[in-house]
This record gives sequence, C-alpha cells and structure tokens, in this order.
Amino acid sequence: MNSVIINAQEIPLPSWSSAAVEFALNVLDEIKRDNWELSIVLCDDKTITAMNRQYRNKNEPTDVLSFNLGETIQDGNRTVYLPGDIVISLDSLKENSKYFQIPEDEELCRLIIHGILHLDGMDHSSSIGEGAKAENSGETMLELQEDILKKLKIKHIINLHGVKI
Repeated sequence: MNSVIINAQEIPLPSWSSAAVEFALNVLDEIKRDNWELSIVLCDDKTITAMNRQYRNKNEPTDVLSFNLGETIQDGNRTVYLPGDIVISLDSLKENSKYFQIPEDEELCRLIIHGILHLDGMDHSSSIGEGAKAENSGETMLELQEDILKKLKIKHIINLHGVKI
C-alpha cells in the first residue's frame, strides 16, 4: 500500500491537496509501484529558485524538482520504499498553464507524473526501466508521462470547486 504526503513551504497548503494525493496514488498504481511513501512539497518560485540554485547551480525557478532518496526501511512488519521528495512551484505551474494554454489541473497532473517518474529512476533520455509494463517497453520517459496522463484522464484537482492558484 502506497502513501503520499503533501506539504507546503512558504505558501499556505492548498485546499485541493487531498485530491492531488489521490492523483499521485493513482500514478503509483499505474506504474505498478507498491509500498512507496512519497513526499510532495508545494511552494512558490522564490523557494524553488533557492533549491534549484543550491542543488543544480541554476539561479532560476523551475516547475518541478525531484530529490531522490531511494531508501528501503522496515516499518513494523512491512518493507517501505522512500523514493524521495517532489517539489512543485505553483507559480511556475500557473505560468506554464498560461504559456501552453492548458488547464492548471492538467499541468499539475503532468508535474506530479514527471516527478514520480524521476524518482522511479527515469530521466528525460531514458526508456522505461525494470518493472514497467511490457506494452510500454522502449518508450521514453516523456512519452510514458503523456500516456499516463491520458490513461488517468485529467483529474479536477485545483479547479474542483472553482479554486484558483
């Protein structure tokens, strides 16, 4: 059984965060991962710029960062995998949504998938790793990202009740 925790840094925790947790759990099911304890941090551009500068030597905001931990621990009688943290800038998400002329919900779903695939060991040039479904064999990370997005359909997360970022 997977678990996902969403926190916010330097911004209030959005009211729609539980819907984002549900979507992330669906992504983990889709890529057939189990016993993951995933952390997602929502923040602003100022916060993600500081992280991007510190960890990637890039003094600019980005939409999503993945910090791989990749540790397995024992939690009582079960083995749990701690893949790491996904950090998403809501400022960059909103800017991407406007630039690509797509709903904010779609962009949030795409960033969650993107971060999870990075924590699963993929990078932009790699094809699907071990344990992936056979029908996707040889597919690139970005192709898989878009396939997952289509399969899970766009979930109404941010704009569920007319809430805007």
